[in-house]
Amino acid sequence: MDALFSSIDQLFTLSTLLTMLIGVIAGVIAAAIPGFTITMAIVLTQPLTFQMPPLQGIATMLAVYVGGSTGGLISAALLGIPGTPSSVATTFDAYPMARNGEPGRALAIGVWASFFGAVISAIVLIMAAPPLAMVAVKLGAWEYFSLIVFAMTVVASLVGRSVLRGLMSGLLGLLLATIGPDPMMGVPRFTFDTDLLAAGFPFLVVLIGIFAVSQLLGEVEDAEQVRHGKALIPSHVSFRPLDAMRETLSRPLGLLRSSLVGVFIGAVPGAGGSIANLIAYDQARRASKTPEKFGTGTPEGVIASESGNSSTAGGGLIPLIALGIPGSAVDAVLMASLMIHGIGIGPRLILDHADLVYGMFLAMFVAAFLMLAVCMTSMRLFLRVTSVPKYVIVPVVLTCCVIGAYALNNRLTDIYLLLGIGVLGYILSKLRYPLAPLVLGVILGPIAETNLRRALMTNEDWTLFFTRPISLALLTLAVISIVMTLRHRWRNRPA
Repeated sequence: MDALFSSIDQLFTLSTLLTMLIGVIAGVIAAAIPGFTITMAIVLTQPLTFQMPPLQGIATMLAVYVGGSTGGLISAALLGIPGTPSSVATTFDAYPMARNGEPGRALAIGVWASFFGAVISAIVLIMAAPPLAMVAVKLGAWEYFSLIVFAMTVVASLVGRSVLRGLMSGLLGLLLATIGPDPMMGVPRFTFDTDLLAAGFPFLVVLIGIFAVSQLLGEVEDAEQVRHGKALIPSHVSFRPLDAMRETLSRPLGLLRSSLVGVFIGAVPGAGGSIANLIAYDQARRASKTPEKFGTGTPEGVIASESGNSSTAGGGLIPLIALGIPGSAVDAVLMASLMIHGIGIGPRLILDHADLVYGMFLAMFVAAFLMLAVCMTSMRLFLRVTSVPKYVIVPVVLTCCVIGAYALNNRLTDIYLLLGIGVLGYILSKLRYPLAPLVLGVILGPIAETNLRRALMTNEDWTLFFTRPISLALLTLAVISIVMTLRHRWRNRPA
């Protein structure tokens, strides 16, 4: 109890709460800008925390983390452009809802889902950190590959009306992922000795190009509308946060299921929000009584994606606190900050620095409430974006995309790739090819290849994929997922 009271004394000070508030605001703004990721925001924040006491520094970075987990929702809902990779699935329903004249409802539901997801993940973090961490660290390359195979079955939910077009889009994404340095040995592949392809296709550049540039090109198709200053969403915009809270809580099972999916995926080292939001969305669609409404602006889709990606924040802390293993790049930065302050990382962290660990638990709750307060008071300001004429918003967003793509690696070639991928995405959308499977292929392809090769390099016996219990369970879930999708499509085929 002394450690708990000590953490409360350290956390609930004016200076700590103020830096956490600034951290939440910084995280929301950074994640709302296409091309700027949560990891970039955390890395930029880290040097500013060196002079702070350990708990204040870590709490500030956790605030950036929680704020960033929600910030991607803003551009995803209002512009159809995911601010971060973890908000890709949010665009599937939040953007259609916004274009149907309900951008305020999309944002409010997303914020509440993020808030409850963060709170649920903090509760799980406190209650089940040690046992979940032990399960997470037992995953080897075989289980990682099987997890990615399971995640790839999400493609079946994203193919739209044409399975063939969806699969071709996914295969194109996998093909793009093979261009550039080999992920294991660094050997160039399919680069044709050109500088443009030498570094491959960074998935964030593909993400921005496919969703942002192609979307912006679509917005300026009608020159007459642009000339007359038509806004993105010309109808009246309302924002009713209490109605959105009741709507979110009216789906408790979906909210809890998506949050727990996010916690588990977050606890798996190397997975993270970019996978969690897609799997949570897919599972919500399969469990829904009206799956045909997904992709048209249903609240269930927004709740699943946002609660799924926000809950990875708490999930990622589970292996970090229990075993000293970072669950994601952001958690690795947090671990580095602890080490800079002279705090040893590992299973003895809870024993040797109990006040700090209790403080991190409490900081997750505080950050979630600060995020809720910041978003609810600032969303009306963000909603004004919908009334900005297209001839203003399109060049501004495109400039942010170009800056973000360049800032990733400081490479001019990434800008050329961004524009090329954007044009490709625009052409594919005009040909009615779904774009989400393509992005999924680019994200998951390298992870699957790396773990498949790592598993076979460790042991050439391929039957290990089926004899290791967790790997077998994940592959079985993948098969069940495909069978259920085919069964649903067969039952709903045109008469």
